[in-house]
Amino acid sequence: MAKYVVETMPAPISAEVIALLEKTETATVGHWRHWGFCDRRIQGLLRKRVAGTAVTVQCPGPDSTILHHALGLLRPGDILLVDRLGDDRHACWGGGVTVAAKAAGCKAGVVDGACTDIEEVEASDFPLWCRGLAPITTRIYDLGGRMNVPVSIGGVVVMPGDAVLCDESGVLVLPPGEAEAEARQAIARQERGLGTQARVAAGEKLGEISGASAKVLAGLA
Repeated sequence: MAKYVVETMPAPISAEVIALLEKTETATVGHWRHWGFCDRRIQGLLRKRVAGTAVTVQCPGPDSTILHHALGLLRPGDILLVDRLGDDRHACWGGGVTVAAKAAGCKAGVVDGACTDIEEVEASDFPLWCRGLAPITTRIYDLGGRMNVPVSIGGVVVMPGDAVLCDESGVLVLPPGEAEAEARQAIARQERGLGTQARVAAGEKLGEISGASAKVLAGLA
């Protein structure tokens, strides 16, 4: 078995679909969809919403050799998702990786593990999602790794080329063929939600609008 596997870069998600996704809230999609949501403990270090094309890396334990190589292959519009293969001790992503990713045009990073250098991440204004911070970093140990293969991020199987939406609530991964329809449905629902909020602010009762009060009254009868 080869120490490293580097597959071809995936086809990018269209700019039109990305624009729709960036108007979409993950929590809106969560009103009807039950799959594709990464573990809620993977949270953003900055309050951002971004969408892009999934580029994947499997990065083992204390080693970040494959991650450093992957940074040189990133394209504008990519989101780099890093499968840490269960490691929760070593931070593979810090200030240096942030600068390299941003310079490549990468839109965000998602790490199923720890990161570090929060001040440098904030100073770079680079969107980054992870499981928290750690002081012990990875090094160039040449242990091997894989790029642009199926990975596991927060319990979700991510394929290279998937559409990725990250915001304040978490990370959602969508197959490319489903992304546009889900985004359009979410945007329409968000618009309806604003109308409902206006009605409640004007004095109507949320339970009456949603139908919840009618159900409760029927159950009391």
